[in-house]
Amino acid sequence: QVQLVESGGGLVQAGGSLRLSCAASGSIFSISTMGWYRQAPGKQRELVAYSTSAGSTNYADSVKGRFTISRDNAKNTVYLQMNSLKPEDTAVYYCNLQSQTLPRYSYWGQGTQVTVSS
Repeated sequence: QVQLVESGGGLVQAGGSLRLSCAASGSIFSISTMGWYRQAPGKQRELVAYSTSAGSTNYADSVKGRFTISRDNAKNTVYLQMNSLKPEDTAVYYCNLQSQTLPRYSYWGQGTQVTVSS
């Protein structure tokens, strides 16, 4: 069983920065795709960014140029550096670990709140 523990959320003013971290247990981190998702009140959960085991990354259009996802396979940790934060970035941010091949698996963290004040 994989456990994901997020940290780094908080309250920040618009234009500020935060760095989220997600530490994973187990031995499948390096072969998995790591993603960050977010869910704002009354909205569906949406993909923010992901990083494959090969190092490819992808971002939602709304965060391109402001957020950066990175991973440290030696530490089983994925990060999300968030700069130039906007009030619309306010949400609970979730870390996800999922398989890239069979067998399929997907694990979620408990979420961390990010609040951006205007």
